[in-house]
Amino acid sequence: MKLLKAFWQRLISPSKAAVGIVLFMGFAGGLLFWGAFNTGMEATNTEEFCSGCHAPIVAEIQETIHYSNRSGVRAICSDCHVPHEWSDKIVRKVQASKELFFHFMGTIDTEEKFKARRGHLAEREWARLKNNDSLECRNCHEFEFMDFSEQGPRSAKQHSTALASGEKTCVDCHKGIAHKLPDMHGVEGW
Repeated sequence: MKLLKAFWQRLISPSKAAVGIVLFMGFAGGLLFWGAFNTGMEATNTEEFCSGCHAPIVAEIQETIHYSNRSGVRAICSDCHVPHEWSDKIVRKVQASKELFFHFMGTIDTEEKFKARRGHLAEREWARLKNNDSLECRNCHEFEFMDFSEQGPRSAKQHSTALASGEKTCVDCHKGIAHKLPDMHGVEGW
């Protein structure tokens, strides 16, 4: 019984060294977790990662002004499909985990299956962009900073009207700006 009491006393009054070691291990573990988590987040924001499942879509982007233009500014998949703010990015990554699940379950694991579901997937992405006021577009494009005098007459009219009304967002008019529009036959609402 004395041995048990001595052991209990040792447990309830740890040495300063033990407390220091536990705190250090917790801190080091937290740093390692955070580093691994951030590395994983950044690895899933690359074109190489996206093209693993969306190779035809990534190839489409190479034909647009978002890929090659006079200024040399280039957007990659994550620029348009992943919010830049950390909390919004986490929410989007959780949503994207569902997409990975369906890819690995075989729902969209071939180009043919992906093309068959593309209209539905595009509709979901457009709804997401509409709901967040085209946040990802606005990371680079903002009505308030557009020089309407440098735009074509139609673009200037549409952009200034959208700015004045505040009711439209980028995706209302620019579906298909970076991707070919999918076949929407059979998609609800089309």
